[in-house]
Amino acid sequence: MRKYLLGGAGIILSTLALTIISWVPSTQTTKPAEIVTEDSLYMLHVNRIYAAAHLDQTGLKPEVFEKALTGFYNLKNSGKISADKSILTIADMEQNSTKKRLWIIDLNRDSLLLNTWVAHGSRSGDDLATRFSDINDSNESSLGFYVTAEVYRGKHGRSLRLDGMDEGFNANARKRSIVVHGAAYVSQGTINQLGRLGRSQGCPAVAPELSDLVINTIEGKTVIFINGNDRSYASKYLNAHLAATAALVNKDSVLQVKDTLITAKL
Repeated sequence: MRKYLLGGAGIILSTLALTIISWVPSTQTTKPAEIVTEDSLYMLHVNRIYAAAHLDQTGLKPEVFEKALTGFYNLKNSGKISADKSILTIADMEQNSTKKRLWIIDLNRDSLLLNTWVAHGSRSGDDLATRFSDINDSNESSLGFYVTAEVYRGKHGRSLRLDGMDEGFNANARKRSIVVHGAAYVSQGTINQLGRLGRSQGCPAVAPELSDLVINTIEGKTVIFINGNDRSYASKYLNAHLAATAALVNKDSVLQVKDTLITAKL
């Protein structure tokens, strides 16, 4: 076992699957101290961040976090996001709009920066988003991975453009003007009045008093993952094997996982 632990970096660089896959959540059926594989090392890494940031206490499901984090590492490995920032934003449209279903996480510090409301498209559903589209003028939200782009000032004030990374699901985001912006209908007052948040034209809108904070935190080529209940959704960025290489190839990550293994054994 000691040889496995000391040779963790070598294990991570083993043969990787190169096909585009639909998401299948990873499961760990053995104790960490019994068998150490590339997948189990990666899951330990994912679980360590999830626990350190106390995400379970905020209602973020571990399987949604795992998907988002997997996409983050694959986008980072492909050079599509900033090498200097490790900010991950997750919007879980499987949850009702009355829930604080937007999370901004600092992966360098394993900490949750913000947990707040986010709106979905008016034609995606009322309180719960059940329909998703990447078609112009659909007024529906689009699932998948986005990379934040430039800040501009438009009809909603200071806003942040997004580029969709998933062809067939959100690649038309820029053409559709899907952006992060503040909106007065994202508030407790609207929930009290309507029993749900107000809805956008497909944009992940946030409360106006938080919009500058959100934009300042996530601008500059960081990742947004919008999750939803759509079994047809698939992404090349959900390849967990490739993500494991990007996540654990550096010495510090391997040592952190090794410490987790030792702690679990004790």
